[in-house]
Amino acid sequence: MTTMATKPHAEPAVYVYEAPLRLWHWINALSIVVLAITGWFIASPLPSVPGEASDNFLMGYIRFAHFAAGYVLAVGFLFRIYWAFMGNHHARQLFMPPLLSRDFWDGVWHEIKWYAFLVREPRKYVGHNPLAVLVMHFLFLWLLIFMIVTGFALYGEGTGMGSWQYEWFSSWVIPLMGQSQDVHTWHHLMMWAIVCFVIIHVYVAIREDIMSRQSLISTMISGWRMFKDSRKPDDGH
Repeated sequence: MTTMATKPHAEPAVYVYEAPLRLWHWINALSIVVLAITGWFIASPLPSVPGEASDNFLMGYIRFAHFAAGYVLAVGFLFRIYWAFMGNHHARQLFMPPLLSRDFWDGVWHEIKWYAFLVREPRKYVGHNPLAVLVMHFLFLWLLIFMIVTGFALYGEGTGMGSWQYEWFSSWVIPLMGQSQDVHTWHHLMMWAIVCFVIIHVYVAIREDIMSRQSLISTMISGWRMFKDSRKPDDGH
């Protein structure tokens, strides 16, 4: 498909993130919020209340919301893999970090110094900066896979033997990790890792929108990367 991303990047704006990728980003974010909140209540249930169970089904609704959001997250992730092949160059960045490139690691080191306020001038990128690619690949992408796999393994205990959730996930994940409670524990701990990632992600997005040479938050809404100068991007796209 033809996009503005093929134009020279000295222009004040470049079309970077296509609509399917942006839609996935916000649906994924909403799913994670729902999963974190409902997961908290599943791990620390509300006090029991007297009366007929059918009149007090709040925890049932919470569990349903958790399972539904889990399905949305999993299906969305499969779509994200599909779009990595069908989308533009920027849709593939998180899946294929150039780990053998010296320039890539030089960019990672520069971004670390930039975030630590050790350098005065930020570099200019059309896509994600190298540190963002590295962190999102290892601390988000693989963490998301872990949460989906362990989540379905726990869900498969409820659907029972013979269900695809049990056969595809519970039958090997639970023995591999020891026992069901071990899977619960790691699933719960990694939820907090994702919460920490989200907090840092939001902080960095706001910080870069203010201090860097390109837009961030508005780019994930409109798809257009806006630049504050005409200097050539450091990622060479």
